[in-house]
Parts: sequence; structure tokens; C-alpha cells
Amino acid sequence: MTDWQRNWRGGGVLFLVLLIVAGIFYGSQPKLGASPAELVSFFHGDRTRILIATCIFCFAFLELVWFGAALSSALRDEGMGGWAGAAIASSAALAALLFLRMAIRAGLAFSIVGPGTLVIAPGLSDFAYVLTVIMAFPTAMFVMSGAFGLWRAEIISKTFFAVGVGAVIVTLLGGTTWARDGFWAPDGFYSVASQFVAYIWIAVISGVLYMRSPAVANSPERAAVPTS
Repeated sequence: MTDWQRNWRGGGVLFLVLLIVAGIFYGSQPKLGASPAELVSFFHGDRTRILIATCIFCFAFLELVWFGAALSSALRDEGMGGWAGAAIASSAALAALLFLRMAIRAGLAFSIVGPGTLVIAPGLSDFAYVLTVIMAFPTAMFVMSGAFGLWRAEIISKTFFAVGVGAVIVTLLGGTTWARDGFWAPDGFYSVASQFVAYIWIAVISGVLYMRSPAVANSPERAAVPTS
């Protein structure tokens, strides 16, 4: 395994770190159904900060793509071709939706939000939240491909696999958060929490793959992650 391949395996960790950094820059997004005045205050008033955060977010999404390719490669090396295909497909779908959602929000900050565009701005802002809900499905598939594929390859333990199954369920339920407001809304607590459960799982799996030495990764003796 080359150094580049090992770095790609650590892409999931960088993905989470960059998401957190970008989120700090980005600030608090206006809620679902926000008024035009709130949108102007956020997207126009904090335009420069949002565009800086956009660049960091996009680097994070690239790390996710690299990690998806690395996970797929690791699974294929272990004879898990089906799960490898699921990993590459779901990571690509997830990254595409993340880029699209970020493009909408960056567009609002760059030029869309203004005195003459207040009719369409709320709709675009809400559409970005719709994408957040839809993203739950490819995210769950990506988490599932890692959990099931790595367990079948005996790279992670049964306990670790059970945690992954729990993360899949939590993430899938995020795809049902269609309430207008409150806990179960696209901008509610559960939707945000379910995303972070999935992203933390991705980072942990990335760390596991990164820490495995080339000798262990390529040997017939596969070391499972010990049960805590």
C-alpha cells in the first residue's frame, strides 16, 4: 500500500474535522421557513464568512470522496466486491448532494439574496433543507457498506458491527424528518444529530483503516478490532 492510499483511508477523519471547522465559520443557518429579512441578515450580512466556509466545506466533501474510494478498495481487497460497489456508489451520491446543498447556500450568499430576489430566496433556502433529509438515504447506505463489509471481512469486531447497525438505523430515521418545525423537522435536533452520528461513524472507520499497517492489510491474517 502506498502512502497515498493510506492517506485516503484517513480521509474520513479529515472530513469530520473540516466539517466542524467549516461549521464554526458558517455560523447558525436560518431555520426552515425563515423570513426574507432573516435570510438577508444572514446570507447578505455575513457573505464573506459564508463563502470562506463554503471553500472549507468543499474540501471536506472531497475528503469524503477519497475515503469512499479507499473504503471500496479495502473491501475489494478482502473479497467483498458487492459491499465495495455499494460504498463507492453511496459515497458519490452523498458527496453530490452535499455539493448541491452547499452550492445553493453559497449562491444565496454570493448574489441571490437581495432586494429584488426575496420571493425566490426562501424557497431555495428551504430546498436546501429538503436535500438534508434526502441525504439520509445514501448516508445510511455508506455507513451500512462499511459496517457489513468490514465485519464480513473480519476487520471489525461483532460489537463494533452492532454499533454500525445502530448508526444505520439512526441515520435512516433522519430521512423521515418532515415535520414543519420542532424536534422532527429537517432543521430540528434529530436531523442534525443523525447526521453527526453517521459522520462520527465514518471518521471512526476511517481511523481504523488508517491505523492498520500495510503488512496487516495485505496479509491473509486479518486482525479484528478488539471488543472493548
